[in-house]
Amino acid sequence: MTDETTQNQTPAVPAAPAPCYLTAPLPHIGAWTHYFLTAEIPIMASTAKAIEEMRADEDDVDANMLTAVIQVDPLMTLKLMARIASLRRPGTATDTESITTSLVLMGISPFFRHFGPQRTVEDWLADQPDAMQGLRNLLIRAERSGQFALGFAVHRADTDATIIHQAAFLNDFAEILLWLHAPTLMVKIQQAQAADSTLRSTVIQREVLGIEISDLRQALMKLWHLPELLINISDERHAEEAKVRCVVLAVRLARHSANGWDNAALPDDYDEIALLLNASVRVIPSFIRKIDHPILEAAQLG
Repeated sequence: MTDETTQNQTPAVPAAPAPCYLTAPLPHIGAWTHYFLTAEIPIMASTAKAIEEMRADEDDVDANMLTAVIQVDPLMTLKLMARIASLRRPGTATDTESITTSLVLMGISPFFRHFGPQRTVEDWLADQPDAMQGLRNLLIRAERSGQFALGFAVHRADTDATIIHQAAFLNDFAEILLWLHAPTLMVKIQQAQAADSTLRSTVIQREVLGIEISDLRQALMKLWHLPELLINISDERHAEEAKVRCVVLAVRLARHSANGWDNAALPDDYDEIALLLNASVRVIPSFIRKIDHPILEAAQLG
């Protein structure tokens, strides 16, 4: 081989190491939170592609353009918010923080410097098809939760509609992380629930994972110092607050309607949503289906 040929060759890019999945539960909630403190978090391939396309024209990118890409991916949203929290000085935490304001605070160039080319979910779970399907279903549910919560908040003319949407959208982030890092355990939970529809989620989670996923979610939100309002909105212990009820009911509605609109729990959901929105329960089904239709249509096309 000539020197000229050698010089013209493009250096090979080393392949990313295969992910090392957790195949057994960690001993306690502290061990789980410590694990995720340094765990790699991949993002959706469509998000990674869009970010790289923007990186090539960084000077022409603004916060609104990046927001449009990030806000549809709960994993990239989570990574950005955790990064912003790490940049704040102690004692300067804020109650609310949107993706756009986070990007303005961070700056566009620092964003691209900190977030280099991202590992993708599709590559990460390439050898775990059951987990990939489980994750896709969960991401659709997260999007539906966010849109339901936004619809409720807008109807109530709530000034925190954006953060309410964000809280519902991110509500399942701990479960998403578990699908990525403990796929075989999550498939085991899914199969157990499919075999016994009366099995409570918290019971099978404790049996397989040794923890409840809701406890992991709260611990990680505090570990990453996410905005206090986001933590409170996502905590059912504050369920008497209207903002929290928007999120709780949106998440519940998305879960109960995940496989269709004939779930026996939905009439109770409609009653509570009607109370929240100060509306007749008769109009609630058509109201929520108008919100839901574009999401399901997009998911089918995808």
